[in-house]
Amino acid sequence: MTVPYKRRSWWKWLLIVIGAFVLAVIGYALIDAGHMVAVHLHHPAFTIIAVALILGTYALMRKYKKNWPAELRPASLIPHTLLGLVVGFVYMTLVVATISALGCAHVSWRGFTWPLQWQAIMLFMGVAVGEEMIFRGVLFRMIDERWNTTAALIVSALFFGFIHLSNHNATWWSSLAISIEAGLMLAAAYKWSGTLWVPIGIHWAWNYVQGNIYGIAVSGTNAGDSVLTTATSGPDIITGGPFGAEASIIAVLYGALITAIFLVNRYRH
Repeated sequence: MTVPYKRRSWWKWLLIVIGAFVLAVIGYALIDAGHMVAVHLHHPAFTIIAVALILGTYALMRKYKKNWPAELRPASLIPHTLLGLVVGFVYMTLVVATISALGCAHVSWRGFTWPLQWQAIMLFMGVAVGEEMIFRGVLFRMIDERWNTTAALIVSALFFGFIHLSNHNATWWSSLAISIEAGLMLAAAYKWSGTLWVPIGIHWAWNYVQGNIYGIAVSGTNAGDSVLTTATSGPDIITGGPFGAEASIIAVLYGALITAIFLVNRYRH
């Protein structure tokens, strides 16, 4: 019989969290390896297979009393992922539009190269699945079940934000910004929906739209080929500077707003 997290001693619970976290990181590495094979062989199937295998393994490890884990409900896969994609697209478009409206960005057409765009779509799908499995599926969920949602929101958001501190052009502010706008928002989306599909969709669209549609650095890294080019000028607090729009106060404010919407709707019902 499985002992509930709340009834386990804290050190046993911590060992379980660390073990689950390590396994999730290994799964993320395997997804990345699958994508590299897909790029090398020019076939996206390897990325899709790697993602499916890792999610399937996660689900099997999470089975409790023979029930499929709620956070990976198959019936919610399409509608929740689509909802997340829409939220991610709207969010990043609002950020870029607002920076442009303030006179700090100019967006122009660059061109569309389908093979490179498809590679980016597959790459960011893998990134979204891997990181959401680690930070929301393991870290947030296990803290939430053991302690409470407030603790889970704060801890998982800070871990998620400051793990980006090693990225190119990262600063303490860019990491704090990611903690607020992304760490909190993605955890709130998970708490609201009860599935990983919504935060996966948001994360997927967020990275792809930012890097390969608008041509903005994704967490300090050039994402490669983009449909548009966004030239920025003005204070870094508005544009995000070399780290990209994620370090903009505009992104932080919109992210906080969407987080509040998710949480208010979660607890209203």
